[in-house]
Amino acid sequence: MSMLRSLLRITLTLVLLAMVGWAIFHWEQINLQTLDAWVGVLGPWAPIGYVILYALGTVAFAPGVVFALAGGALFGPLWGTLWNLTGATLGATLAFLVARYIAGDWVAHRAGGLLKRLIDGVDAEGWHFVAFVRLVPLFPFNLSNYVLGLTRIPLLHYVLATLVCMVPGAIAYTWLGHAGRGVLSGEANAIRYGLLALGLLATIALLPRLISRIRGSFAWIDANELKRQLDRGEGVAVIDVRGIDEFTGPLGHIAGARNIPIIELDSRIAELGGLERTPIVLVCQTDKRSAKAAGILRAAGFTQIIVLRQGMEQWKAAGLPIEGHFLGATT
Repeated sequence: MSMLRSLLRITLTLVLLAMVGWAIFHWEQINLQTLDAWVGVLGPWAPIGYVILYALGTVAFAPGVVFALAGGALFGPLWGTLWNLTGATLGATLAFLVARYIAGDWVAHRAGGLLKRLIDGVDAEGWHFVAFVRLVPLFPFNLSNYVLGLTRIPLLHYVLATLVCMVPGAIAYTWLGHAGRGVLSGEANAIRYGLLALGLLATIALLPRLISRIRGSFAWIDANELKRQLDRGEGVAVIDVRGIDEFTGPLGHIAGARNIPIIELDSRIAELGGLERTPIVLVCQTDKRSAKAAGILRAAGFTQIIVLRQGMEQWKAAGLPIEGHFLGATT
């Protein structure tokens, strides 16, 4: 069985390398005229054939922009977006599976430092990080498909995040391809379509700055790491922003935590005087309210804000000690 798997791995790796080699030397031949003629030959089977070609091109590192623009030119803005999105998602999924089960060593060698950045991001934020990668073009699309296969993210989470978060880019490039064809054929609305597509692409280009501001407003910490810091006496202030009933409820609270419900946080900022430059860990049941509280403290001038990932649910799931009596807020 192991020999068969090794043989399959070698065979598929060679096929993959052959596809990559072909794409490098021949991708210029994938032009609108070639695809137009191909669509005419396939007739009603053209969308299926196009999706398969797009998926294989993605696996073979062919430039996705070429297909995205061609999809808009060949099938129009609506159907072109659908086929582009389907082909890109299928190709991204195939590359993910190849890396996870077949060519992991080859991908790790090719990825270099990108591998560590993506693995660290997925380990820290799961599918949220995949969504970020898809929305913000900071990482090469074709290579990141393979590298993400080496992370621990579940396949379903990867596919759904990829599918949903590639929608804006798929729409923009498809409409741009449609507009380009319209310009060549003299359509009156072509320029308007092109401007709309360029506007959407410009919006996507601004996402890194916007998201970096949101992500940069606070850091994250896991329950076990927080426990280690508390045990070492590193001077971390723990603020629990749940209501009093939750603070003393079934999930309990972390020993030494101050309870300041988020609905009272604005009016009780003064109680945190002297902690402006102290690491403050915010805790709630999950991490939703903690993230909102982080924004409040950031606006108030606190600079070292940390959110406990998955809150008290993760803390209790990790089997870490809790207290159930009310400590209250102290200064």
